[in-house]
Amino acid sequence: ADPDGYGQGVRSLCQTLSGENWLIRSSVPIRAFRLFRLALEMMRAVLVVFCVFPVCGDAARLRLKARAARRIIDALGIKLEADLSHAVPGALIVANHISWVDIFVINAALPSAFVAKEEVRHWPLIGWLAEKNDTVFLRRGSHGHARIINREIAEILDRGNHVAVFPEGTTTDGTHLLHFHAALIQPALAVGRPVLPLAISYWEADGSRSLAPGYVGDVSLMQCTVAIAGCRRLVARVTTCPVLGLAGEDRRQVAVVAREAIGAGAGLARHGMAEANRLQV
Repeated sequence: ADPDGYGQGVRSLCQTLSGENWLIRSSVPIRAFRLFRLALEMMRAVLVVFCVFPVCGDAARLRLKARAARRIIDALGIKLEADLSHAVPGALIVANHISWVDIFVINAALPSAFVAKEEVRHWPLIGWLAEKNDTVFLRRGSHGHARIINREIAEILDRGNHVAVFPEGTTTDGTHLLHFHAALIQPALAVGRPVLPLAISYWEADGSRSLAPGYVGDVSLMQCTVAIAGCRRLVARVTTCPVLGLAGEDRRQVAVVAREAIGAGAGLARHGMAEANRLQV
């Protein structure tokens, strides 16, 4: 979670967990059961990566990755609604970022390699899982390393596989978008691969936007996970938008258009987008 948003996350979490209509919250036994299932599915995923991935081809690993991701979000009580009408093979997926569960939501719909900061490689278990799932690790501030990363991303895209990036660079509570960093889009443009904007949003059982998945501010991973498990029925909507980057646009143009498309796909009001833009100036 982003330390710069200190306090924002807990306020959102409190709004999610207290003073709400009981119809959108799950009972304590259901929360406990979901967390138990989540632990089992994570253990299953580790076993698959350790025992099965080494003897599988690329296509089989992608199928297994999607299946594991679907099991994990199902364990948390999340229903996936995906509009993949604009998806094409070998695209750089550009998505907004709300929660740690975004990665599993995207993988359940479009199994992908992800770009992550170098530090993730050294995290216990998570770093190992990320490395075995074709994660591209980004070392910030190194131009020489950036060229290597761009080549790695291009090789994955050329195989017809997806690479997913979060150009905001951090998470929000899902009610607005931050500035998109255009440099993360350059590898696709450099090799003539399409950029696929993908909007993620989360919704409660009563149809209202959910703040529960927001992994922001001082919210811990456990607090975020418990908040998600506490929703009676959480819907994750994934909406693809028309591909970009194939008409000679530069990376800044693509970033601006992708941000607008994702805002529309996530159901964010234009005045809210404009306000976020003013805050970033």
